[in-house]
Amino acid sequence: MATYAIISLGGKQYRVREGERLLVDRLPTGEGKTFQPDVLFTGGDGDGNLSPRMAVTVKVVGHVRGEKIRIGKRRPKSGYRRQTGFRAALSQIEIQSIGASSKRAAPAKEEAAEEAPAAAAKEDAAAGAQPPRDYADYTVADIAEKAKRWRLEQVQAALEYERANANRKGAIAALEAVIAAKQEKEG
Repeated sequence: MATYAIISLGGKQYRVREGERLLVDRLPTGEGKTFQPDVLFTGGDGDGNLSPRMAVTVKVVGHVRGEKIRIGKRRPKSGYRRQTGFRAALSQIEIQSIGASSKRAAPAKEEAAEEAPAAAAKEDAAAGAQPPRDYADYTVADIAEKAKRWRLEQVQAALEYERANANRKGAIAALEAVIAAKQEKEG
């Protein structure tokens, strides 16, 4: 069970725990509503997961304004002085749960049952398919970006190539995520 998660909200990352309240930049979600932000990492009990298939449920408690920040401009010897202020638009959120399976994730029982036939299908598909041209020259960032547009057979072949030759963890995680998304879309 994950005891904490790192989520992404408004281009910023936050380390959160269940029951915690945070002030974040204003969210478009209304007060009292819940949503599931992007989960970047889950951890706890000595193990971490860089490609989590867990959801974090967040409730918007309210929308507030931040402390006033005073901004003063001054030019010496000319008598020029200006005062302005700024109050940030913020949302107060509460982390309701960490680790509830997300829509993207298949339940563990079904995963184990489907694993054996899926492995056989993977081998059959990979035998005839090849990774995209110049795959060996792609960086991990290129793979993560371009793999979404490849056919399922190409992604599986690229994953087999990655495990056999380069064994880059980031590329493997990105390819596995794309395979899971494509299989969910088909099934």
